[in-house]
Amino acid sequence: MVYFQDASNFETLVNKHSFTPKFKVDDLVRINVSTLDPEASTPFNLFRGASEGGIRAEQIDYLIDQDGNINFPVLGKVKIAGLSPEELRVMLAERLEDYLKEPIINIRLVNFKVTVLGEVSKPGTYPVSGERISVLEALGMAGDLTIKGMRENVMVIRDFDGTKVYTRLDLTQKEAMNSPVYYLTQNDVVYVEPNKSAIASSSLDMRTNIAISLASLLITSTILLITRN
Repeated sequence: MVYFQDASNFETLVNKHSFTPKFKVDDLVRINVSTLDPEASTPFNLFRGASEGGIRAEQIDYLIDQDGNINFPVLGKVKIAGLSPEELRVMLAERLEDYLKEPIINIRLVNFKVTVLGEVSKPGTYPVSGERISVLEALGMAGDLTIKGMRENVMVIRDFDGTKVYTRLDLTQKEAMNSPVYYLTQNDVVYVEPNKSAIASSSLDMRTNIAISLASLLITSTILLITRN
């Protein structure tokens, strides 16, 4: 089965859906604040244990609670769910102006992962190192679809504050690249549905196993009756 069958040579496709990652509840976010004066920025960073021998202790990540907040040093509770990394960077820079001069703020989503299930070569959950990943890249990490996978009916399951949204993609058409779920967000699930032949084969295997089990039981019962007689 060929992907993007309707795409012509040297064709340009402009993505209609701009992708901006947003923080969600239960995300782990790493925030590092630095300035020209390391001592001044120390209170705004959380570390596990004390620094010894010039080696910095392990930095603690922030867990976004059910209300969308993190507990940031000095500032207290800060609502970040629904913000992009750049929006959070700007907000923190403004709120830290009273304490620091020209702070440099680095932000990274730590627990970005996607799950790929169904008719793929290597189903599983895969960590993502960058800020975005496409459906094609996720399928590539899972070894691509098997010959029994339905390329016309790939489902992306996305969670919005406890509400599941199901969106289907037809990977044989170039318009799939314009889908709002073409770029995945953290904890998205990609499910590749089996085609009719795979379903029929599975049903046949099940019926065959049942028939073999019944035949074995019948043979065993017959042998027992003969032995007793």
